[in-house]
Amino acid sequence: MNASLVKSARDLVLLLARVGVGAVMIMHAKAEYDYGGSIAGVVAAFEESGVPLPVVTGPVNMFGELIGGVAMIIGLGVPLVGVLMALNMVGAWIFVHAGYGFFDPQGPGLVILLGLLSLVLAVSGSGRLGLDHLIFGRGRRGAKAELVS
Repeated sequence: MNASLVKSARDLVLLLARVGVGAVMIMHAKAEYDYGGSIAGVVAAFEESGVPLPVVTGPVNMFGELIGGVAMIIGLGVPLVGVLMALNMVGAWIFVHAGYGFFDPQGPGLVILLGLLSLVLAVSGSGRLGLDHLIFGRGRRGAKAELVS
């Protein structure tokens, strides 16, 4: 198969995955805000769920999902954002979704998938259709060549 076609397909798939994960994270941040009705409400919801330090973790989580979602969509900082999103999903699994059955709508299935896909994106990077490639692309190519050879 044509190497250029394979690279283009890979870039398109990475773009679709980034947009999907980013959009879900943005909507999750919105849902948290809507559920709480305010930042104070988000803090109260985190406290009710037993999340440690809810005054800090509630707002940091909500804004992290919002900002991280946008960063993922535009392909900026994908390795770091992917790892942070995966860690966030581990917390969501432990503190919010663990008490439900796997296939329950509130169960851990979605957060597990989001966490794993975030890790895949973290190790794959943004692809050529992301800002990471536009900003850092040339420097990374040399590093990848060294790893492959």
